[in-house]
Amino acid sequence: MENQIVYEFARNENQRVRLSLREYKGRHYMDLRVFYQPEDSSEMRATRKGITLALELLPEVKKGIAVCEKKLTAMKSATV
Repeated sequence: MENQIVYEFARNENQRVRLSLREYKGRHYMDLRVFYQPEDSSEMRATRKGITLALELLPEVKKGIAVCEKKLTAMKSATV
């Protein structure tokens, strides 16, 4: 499997965040990384900002995101 971009969104005017899947030495990984647009190129380049995790950790990542969403909802409710 080559590197497959599965989702991408703008972080700001010059940067994008990409979620991709890839294989390395027979294991599958998900990669969440910041890319930037250099002035001298039309191709986006990866920064060192990001994380690569084994796909087996996806359920834990989903749990963590769910906890963050609940806390954010509670914080927003408390400020209203």
